Amino acid sequence: MTTNMIEAVTDDSFQADVLEADGPVLVDFTAAWCPPCRLMKPILAEIAAERPGLRVAQLDVETHQRVAAAYEVLAMPTFIVFRDNQPILRLLGARSKTKLERELAERGV
Repeated sequence: MTTNMIEAVTDDSFQADVLEADGPVLVDFTAAWCPPCRLMKPILAEIAAERPGLRVAQLDVETHQRVAAAYEVLAMPTFIVFRDNQPILRLLGARSKTKLERELAERGV
């Protein structure tokens, strides 16, 4: 399911949608009750629209706890960029679009 170019992923679809994806995937580990997570949604939608080489996905940690536990996600929002089946960048907390773009660029994403 895609909304505003952000793909919703689940415990069951994570392997195929994220780990086996061609190119980098930024996963937003989020929860409906999290105010900073809600603040990040429009920023992530803009980044997804502006960067065709980067897939942006969202995983609700309340509903899909298996993947969140596997990657030790304890705070929201947590952003993990995956490339070639591996996490290559982990960021905690809300941030400005400029800061997020700079952090992605520093990792070649």
